[in-house]
Amino acid sequence: MDMSSRLALWQQLAESCGLSTIEQGLLQVWRLLLLCLACRIVFRLGVASPVKHAASVLAGMCGLFLFFEEHTLWVLCLSALCYLVLVLSRHSSSRGIFLSVVILAYLLIGELHLIDMVTWHKIRGCQMVVAMKAISLAFDLDRGAVGVLPSPGEYLGYVLFVGTVIFGPWISFSSYKNAVEGRKLSWPWLFSSTLCLLKSQICLLVSTCIAPYLFTLFIPFDGNDVTQKWLNAYEIAVSFHFSNYFVGHLSEGTTMLAGAGFTEEKDNIKWDMSVVKPLNVEMPRSMVLVVTSWNIPMSKWLKTYVFKNTMKLGTFPAILVTYTASALLHGLSFHLGAVLLSLGFITYVEHVLRKKLASIFSACILSRPCTSDCSHQHKKEYWVMLLNLVFSLLAIFHLTYLGSMFDPGYDEQEVEEGYTAIHTIQRWSDLNWASHWVVFACWVFYRLIQ
Repeated sequence: MDMSSRLALWQQLAESCGLSTIEQGLLQVWRLLLLCLACRIVFRLGVASPVKHAASVLAGMCGLFLFFEEHTLWVLCLSALCYLVLVLSRHSSSRGIFLSVVILAYLLIGELHLIDMVTWHKIRGCQMVVAMKAISLAFDLDRGAVGVLPSPGEYLGYVLFVGTVIFGPWISFSSYKNAVEGRKLSWPWLFSSTLCLLKSQICLLVSTCIAPYLFTLFIPFDGNDVTQKWLNAYEIAVSFHFSNYFVGHLSEGTTMLAGAGFTEEKDNIKWDMSVVKPLNVEMPRSMVLVVTSWNIPMSKWLKTYVFKNTMKLGTFPAILVTYTASALLHGLSFHLGAVLLSLGFITYVEHVLRKKLASIFSACILSRPCTSDCSHQHKKEYWVMLLNLVFSLLAIFHLTYLGSMFDPGYDEQEVEEGYTAIHTIQRWSDLNWASHWVVFACWVFYRLIQ
């Protein structure tokens, strides 16, 4: 294909896909953005706290109704159930564990018996955010990080906070209380919010109109059947990645626009909400950093409220429990469960192998970058950088393999209901289970050098 033909196809793609994608993206969120802005203005007004909490509840319910209409009732039922459990167990010191069990039971019963699969998958994201907020509040009450059980208005204002209830992310109860105090309107606040919203639209454009045609129109590459399978898998994975970045940057924008998502040092306020770090995923140092950069608030939540509480079982069991908890919060989805549990094995094997190699060679080849004052003798030698590059390429290989099943061109009905086990097995079988075999080989190598 010559350059003139390729330019003509690019123009056609921009007109048929690019403009319509941006238009649809803006049509979906502009009313939510207005609700976030309205909530921010109310927080800034000098009204009583109960009024601010009521405004947060009202804005959150309006946002839910805009996206889910009558199915908003399920989210409200979960919110009410969580508060009822917190009230009934207010004299207990194990509210976090008890509430976690109740929430998982509610989610599983709801998905299996109470509502059709398509509807449940539509509201799954916001239910997960509500569940994470309620569980974190319960554990914070157990630890004394939150002194007393919030009032019903304060609690509902937190779990239904309009900036996070639709697209996330999880924020702590203290972050919500800081938002309610109403920091002054400023140019940095507006600029940061707008920049995140702009980045979200760019990511949506890449996911929809660029990634699916990456090796067809943008980087033409001809190869054999095996090569084409992996190139196609990479296109699917990148498209899925950027759809996640779209949601992540959008949630950053809505959170800051509604008044949360800032850090404060003395009198200096930084609007620096960070949910995703795309460069850490697309050009990864390790799978460990990929996992933490994929959804930073959720990673923090899992580490604080799941991993640390299960560390007494041992590192590997704690990792499995953490990824299992993440899978259950995402719903009864075989493909998500398979990906998350595979990630658990991959990150564990990568971590212990690199830790052992770093000890043998006294080199900075750990999963996370070393500090400047680390005790390793070899830091920036060429062979050290080469080893880190090998692990980076290995991480890209794993990401391609794991992301290959999230095909946006697959049957629409099945996508809405969740990919079947057969689809997952078929995708990985087409790639010869390569990632799993590589992880097994790395584990065997690690055992041999122990």
